Amino acid sequence: QLTERPFVATESRLLTLFALLEQISAGTEADSDELSALRAENSRLIALLESHGIEWRARQQPTPPPVESSRLSTDEKVALFRRLFRGRTDVFPVRWESKTTGKSGYAPACANEWRAGVCEKPRIKCGDCANRMLIPLSDAVIYKHLAGDHTVGVYPLLEDDSCYFLAVDFDEAEWRDDAQAFMQSCAELGVPAALEISRSGQGAHAWVFFASRVSARDARRLGAAIISHTCARTRQLRLTSYDRMFPNQDTMPKGGFGNLIALPLQKGPREQGFSVFVDPDLRPYPDQWAFLASIQPMAAHDIEPTILRATGGVHPLDVTFIDDEDLATPWKRESTSTKKLPGPMPKSLSVTLANLIYFEKAKLPQALANRLIRLAAFQNPEFYKAQAMRMSVWDKPRVIGCAESYPQHIALPRGCLDAALFTAARERHRLRPERRTRCRPSAGRVFRRQSASRPGSRRRGDAAL
Repeated sequence: QLTERPFVATESRLLTLFALLEQISAGTEADSDELSALRAENSRLIALLESHGIEWRARQQPTPPPVESSRLSTDEKVALFRRLFRGRTDVFPVRWESKTTGKSGYAPACANEWRAGVCEKPRIKCGDCANRMLIPLSDAVIYKHLAGDHTVGVYPLLEDDSCYFLAVDFDEAEWRDDAQAFMQSCAELGVPAALEISRSGQGAHAWVFFASRVSARDARRLGAAIISHTCARTRQLRLTSYDRMFPNQDTMPKGGFGNLIALPLQKGPREQGFSVFVDPDLRPYPDQWAFLASIQPMAAHDIEPTILRATGGVHPLDVTFIDDEDLATPWKRESTSTKKLPGPMPKSLSVTLANLIYFEKAKLPQALANRLIRLAAFQNPEFYKAQAMRMSVWDKPRVIGCAESYPQHIALPRGCLDAALFTAARERHRLRPERRTRCRPSAGRVFRRQSASRPGSRRRGDAAL
C-alpha cells in the first residue's frame, strides 16, 4: 500500500518532468531516447496519481466573490457611486418642484439661489445672472442624494468633449420591451450595461460605463450602433431613440453644460421600487450595491470593434445623410446600406398603393421592416449644423423619419416606391402591388377616377412593378 510520502515525491517528480519537457520543447538540446524516456515516465506517474484520485493539474486561482454590500462602508459606497456615475464635478443639477403649480425640473445648484438682494429670479435667468455661484459636486452632495435630502443629477459631457458613461432613455408606451431589446443587443455585442428603472416608474435608463474617459462622439456612435443593431435584429425602436442619449451631442454647447440625467438610487422612489437597477426580467436586484460593485466598465479600445460588429461597417445610424449639395441634386443622394439582410425572407410581398405605400407588418421580418422604415429616413442637417457651431441641439431630431406606423401596416411615402422595389429586388422578393384609390363625395356628387394615360399603360405599369 502506498503511503502519503511517495505521492508527494511523485507530484514533485512530475513537476520536474514537466519543466524538462518544456525546456526540450523550447529547443534545448536533448537525446531523443532521453525525451522518450521522460515522456514514458511522465505518463506512468500521471496514471499512478489518477488511479488513487489525486489531482495533479495546476490548481486554478479561485475568483474573488462579489463584494457584499454589508462590507462596504458609507464612504466606500459614495466612492463607488462617484466612480461609476462620473460627469462634471464643477457643477451639478438639483431637482426642484413647485408646491403651487406642481411643475418640476432641474437647475444648476447655486450658492446664491434665493438670497435676498443677490438672486433676482425669476426676473433674470440663471444663465444671465452675474451673481451665480455654482456649487461643485462633493461626497456630501452624493450622500444627501442617497439619503433623500435632495435629488441631484449629473452633466455627462465634460469640457473637453469627453465622457465616462453613455446612457439611453426609454420612456415610450412600450418602454419595457424597448429597454429589454436594447439590453439583449448589449449582451450579444459583449457590451457591459446596467438597466435602471426611472424615478417615475414609467421608463428606464440603460447605462454603459467606460474604464476611462472617451470622446463623446465615440460613445454616441456606440449607442447609435447598438440601437441600429436592435432595430435590425430584435425590435423596431423609434428613430427618436437616437435623440435620447446622454450626452446628447458630440461637443459642448457654448454657454451651457449639455444635457443632464438624474442620478439613480433616489431614496424616495427607491422605496417604491423605482430608481433602482433591475435584472433582464426587470426585477430589482436584492442588493443594489453588490450589483454596482460587480460592474466591469468597458475599455476604450473595445468601442470601435464593437461598433464594427454591430453595424457591419456601415454608418451607425444606417440612414441617408443630406447636406446642402444633396438638396440641390437629390438624385445624387447617397443610398443606405446595400448589405444583404440577415435571416429568412419571404419570397413575395403584397403591397397596397394608395396615398402611401402600405406593407403588412405580419408579413415583414424585423430586418426587412427596419430596412423599409429607413428608406424614408435621413439624418437631419440642422442637427449637425447646430452641433458644429457648438449650439444646443435641443428639439432638433438627429434623424427625421417619414414612415408611418399603423397597427397592422407600415406606410412609406409614395416617393420611396423605387427604393422599395430596389430593396425587394436585392433581397429577391416579388412585390404584388394592389392599387387603391379613395374619393370623398362632396355635395352629393360622385367622382370617378380618370386617367390621362393611354389605354393599356396602366396594365403595363403594373406589370413593371
